[in-house]
Amino acid sequence: MVQPLKILFCAAEVSPLAKVGGLADVVGSLPKALAKLGHDVRITMPHYSLIDEKTHPTTTVGRTFTIATKKQPEQVTIQSTALNGNLPVYLINNKTYFARPAVYGEADDLERFIFFSNAAIALPQKIGWQPDVIHCHDWHTAVTVLNAHRLKTPSATVFTVHNLAYQGAFDDSFLASSGLQEDFESSKKLFPSLSLNMMALGILHSDMITTVSQNYAQEILTPEYGAGMESLLSFRKDQLQGIVNGIDYSEFDPATDPLIAANYDSSRIWRKAVNKLALQKRAGLPQDEHIPLIGMVTRLDEQKGFDILEKAMDSILKDTNAQLVVLGKGREIYHQLMQKVAGQYPDRVAVIIAFDNPLAHLIYAGADYFLMPSRFEPCGLGQMIAMRYGTIPIVRRTGGLDETVPDLSPDLKLGRGFVFESYDGDALVLAIKRAVAAFPRKEAWQQVLLRIMQTEFSWEASAKKYEAVYERAINHHKNEVKARAD
Repeated sequence: MVQPLKILFCAAEVSPLAKVGGLADVVGSLPKALAKLGHDVRITMPHYSLIDEKTHPTTTVGRTFTIATKKQPEQVTIQSTALNGNLPVYLINNKTYFARPAVYGEADDLERFIFFSNAAIALPQKIGWQPDVIHCHDWHTAVTVLNAHRLKTPSATVFTVHNLAYQGAFDDSFLASSGLQEDFESSKKLFPSLSLNMMALGILHSDMITTVSQNYAQEILTPEYGAGMESLLSFRKDQLQGIVNGIDYSEFDPATDPLIAANYDSSRIWRKAVNKLALQKRAGLPQDEHIPLIGMVTRLDEQKGFDILEKAMDSILKDTNAQLVVLGKGREIYHQLMQKVAGQYPDRVAVIIAFDNPLAHLIYAGADYFLMPSRFEPCGLGQMIAMRYGTIPIVRRTGGLDETVPDLSPDLKLGRGFVFESYDGDALVLAIKRAVAAFPRKEAWQQVLLRIMQTEFSWEASAKKYEAVYERAINHHKNEVKARAD
């Protein structure tokens, strides 16, 4: 039995307070699972102006304090709210850096998240609560890890890489003005070829590094997936571990989901068809439950496979009778491409360029298939949510998709989805054709739906693995402290 720990999560986004992608889902869910195991878990994030204080009222904690920046000292106020009514979230409030309409995409993002990291490391002393572990997520919090190392805090650190492609890169001129120059030079004594990015600092200085699937932890040690960080990750590979994400069953449950047209479970799976008809109507497609319907809830980007989907679209529309509903935002080139296809095939393709959580839930519940043709996928939540709703994934064999979606056998008695290997349009078309060909096999199809709906993807198992990571981090930290003392 692991002794109860004090754990502070640091992240740029936390669902439902502010959400851009899967990072927010993880940081909004994993702490709740750890709290259920008896740990004292708290979260800190920036206080963006987009946070709805009517839904999430806040109270001010402690006194205002200042943080130095390259321009001038900036004031910080800590405001507290809660998830689930009892899990504290400390919002770092500063109008200069966080009174913005968006989480990311600002010209000064590097400065903003250095500022957040500097405030986050000061937080424990300001609230009178010292964590055993500070769990930091992605490059936005890497300076928190660096600060913990530099200040020799009593807290061990864990750094989770959700997507290695986003690193918080900077140049020499930014380094010179950032206040990180001295720390970066001392860091290069540990690893001389250290890259000029925030992610590298988090990886180098954390007590433990995790990624969001076991497969991705292995992939990022290679040049193909390492995004220029494979040498550093290999240097730290003894402290690197992959743990697949879970999904929040309180949010994603077709039996209770208030956002779908008809609730159902594995004993009332026939009601899934009501959601299909509702989705077709909402998307402006012909309503017919006998037409195979493919759904996507995704970022429109090369990582998510839109370059090969572009090459595959003509064959998909020519060689199958499937409908396609795409929801998401991303690169303008793919907005235009998919909207052009939808305009040419209005009875087959619907594209909604938006963040729309209710519609996302309806796609999970109403589609027959959930398409994720990713170039790489550290974990992926969409395929697990889809399976929870009895929607069969069509995925490329990579990262967390490979880990969670074994390929269906020809008789459909084994596996959970339709998997393709090569990252090209032809392989994608073949997988979709195979999936559509299986659709009329109703008895075998129903058995697949029952099997995937009953597959366990809750956070409980993953939370227990994180307990072990925290214990390893604490032991590593103690050994580091002892080695410095000697």
